[in-house]
Amino acid sequence: MKLDQVQLTNFRNIKSASFSPSSSLSVFRGVNGSGKSSIIEALYYLGFGRSFRTGKPSSVIQHGEEGFSVFASCKDENDVPMKLGFQRSRSDSFLCSINGEHSSKLSKLVSLVPTQLFTPQSTELIIGSPSERRKFCDWGLFHVEHGFQKLANQYTKVLKHRNALLKQGANLQRPENRYWEHIFIENAEALSKKRVAYVESLIPIFERYANEFLPDFDVLLSYQKGWEKDASLAESLVKKSEYDVKMGHTTSGPHKADVRLKVNGVNAQELLSRGQLRMAVAALQMAQTALFNSLTNRKSIFLLDDVGAELDAEKRERFIDGLLFMDTQVFVTAIESSQLEFIQKYNEKKMFHVEHGSVKEE
Repeated sequence: MKLDQVQLTNFRNIKSASFSPSSSLSVFRGVNGSGKSSIIEALYYLGFGRSFRTGKPSSVIQHGEEGFSVFASCKDENDVPMKLGFQRSRSDSFLCSINGEHSSKLSKLVSLVPTQLFTPQSTELIIGSPSERRKFCDWGLFHVEHGFQKLANQYTKVLKHRNALLKQGANLQRPENRYWEHIFIENAEALSKKRVAYVESLIPIFERYANEFLPDFDVLLSYQKGWEKDASLAESLVKKSEYDVKMGHTTSGPHKADVRLKVNGVNAQELLSRGQLRMAVAALQMAQTALFNSLTNRKSIFLLDDVGAELDAEKRERFIDGLLFMDTQVFVTAIESSQLEFIQKYNEKKMFHVEHGSVKEE
């Protein structure tokens, strides 16, 4: 998927903007507050249906307006033209548009626009909670495994039912509850199996990029399934049954899973500097991009906001080189031209200047 025209309306400080990005590299330059990060945020809406900067959608809407919109024309992998859009109102309702057909089903839109994001806060992928790493893993599965979203939704539904029974103090080992326990285990093991296979496919690719970005360290990526290593899920649930009733929720299962990164035998966050953590995240995202390409024969969109933060020029160049080598459509923001001097070597690029919410091609 490559975007060839983007139009924003009433998005933060951008009243109206339209631009034609490069199919390869588009760079947006401007001072802080000019609106360049808002462009990245708007594109993120097409790939996720939400903001990465705020949990309050109304704060994204320009003051005095009732809603915002993000529209894009693009071509799919077969070079077929498409028109995509996302609109959200202050009433918190949203509408997706695919070739003129309106829908409130977000998954269909985001499945068409596989998007990844790299910001100064991306180190949360490593130092943040396990939920961040589960999202990372599930992004990959959502875009490469047909039916994964249905399985994940079903697991969430059954987990909520199990937790409701636990809050009632129900004994889930009793005959009248065994059906729900069986369904829970069936869905949990199916979800875990897909995640394990995905991470196993990711590991060798990640190690290759990690050797390039963190050559002085030995890295180890592993998947922790969310229950005791040497026990089946059924055994763990029986062992934790009294504790789960006491807590009122399920403490074993793929909703407790984690993807762990160790460096020189210790947790990455205990040894790596913030800049090194960013390079570890870059290696993870590069590996995920490469795996996505190989499994689907599709291309993704990569958003890099404030690429100069805590990455030296060599690492910035290596990162963008790798993404462009995989034919990824890359959108980059920067404050100073000096942060991206190396981009002069790229032939297929477009430069944009952002000022007071206005976007102009240079």
